[in-house]
Amino acid sequence: MQLSTIRTIYDADGPFATVYLEGRSPAEDAEQQVRLRWDDLRGRLAEAGAEEDVLEALDSAVIVEDITEVQTDGRVLVANSSGVLLNAPWDAALGTGDAAHFSPDAQLGAYVRERDRSARLLVAIADQTGATIRRIVSAPQHTLDEREERDIAATSDESVHKPRQGALSHNQIQRRADEAVKQNARGVAEHLAEISRTWQPDLVVLAGEVQGRTALREELPVVLADITREVDAGGTDDDAAEEALADALRALAGELGEQRTADLTERLEYSRAHNLAAEGAAAVARAAQMGAVETLLLEYDRPATDEGALLAAATRIDAEVGVIDTELPDAVAAVLRFEITEGS
Repeated sequence: MQLSTIRTIYDADGPFATVYLEGRSPAEDAEQQVRLRWDDLRGRLAEAGAEEDVLEALDSAVIVEDITEVQTDGRVLVANSSGVLLNAPWDAALGTGDAAHFSPDAQLGAYVRERDRSARLLVAIADQTGATIRRIVSAPQHTLDEREERDIAATSDESVHKPRQGALSHNQIQRRADEAVKQNARGVAEHLAEISRTWQPDLVVLAGEVQGRTALREELPVVLADITREVDAGGTDDDAAEEALADALRALAGELGEQRTADLTERLEYSRAHNLAAEGAAAVARAAQMGAVETLLLEYDRPATDEGALLAAATRIDAEVGVIDTELPDAVAAVLRFEITEGS
């Protein structure tokens, strides 16, 4: 994960209030539930030393008109004396619980882990006339989180239906049908490219009828073709088709997560063998101070020692962060950009 998305937070002046509100099921008393939960967290922050202007900024972010959205999506919030610096859905699995911190550095380890373990899937359910495009975020222990759906209609006025007979008199109609399919696919590919420029998916997934997705694949720009997968299962016809598609997307996201972890573990082993690894909080902090950290590595489920400070230091030197399922000293390690000698 690129830490540039949270760079502005760590460039700001502390101390910081960091709040996690877990997402919960919608309920008629959602407003009362959120208010009670927030009152508890607000009290903890006040006891820890958070000033009233910081707490009031958080009030306005939590107690909103559509408070049911806060209840169902959850929230991760960071604020300092200048106001709210981060206000994002918190996708942690149910049961993670609410949390509040007031400290010199923002406590974003849990947020970073969840972002790193999730997969952004840009899905096109195609036929020969267009496609339904969905932006989906898949994370462990979650239902699929659909962020947006668009229906891209045909851009060609020609029929996509080919003549049933193979006679020469039908050749021109067939060519027109082929060109119509191609033009429709080109229109969908342009929409996918436009969305990808800002949303930056991990995978582009093509589903739907074979002819539609084949035509669409041929029109994709190289940058998207390289991250494209096709699935045969499911579609939008009925609930069973939707569930089959959801299962296929979850499987793809799981494979992507496993591959990420395997790649990071392999990189750490290689770095250890070539004196390009730092392990433990003190060693990683020293490497970050020297600008040597290329990728900060956190354990999957265990917070690192001095995690907030290490994330802040890594962010300021444009390092990346990854999560691995390997036990580490102090639950933290780093892949380095260059070797650090004892006298450095």
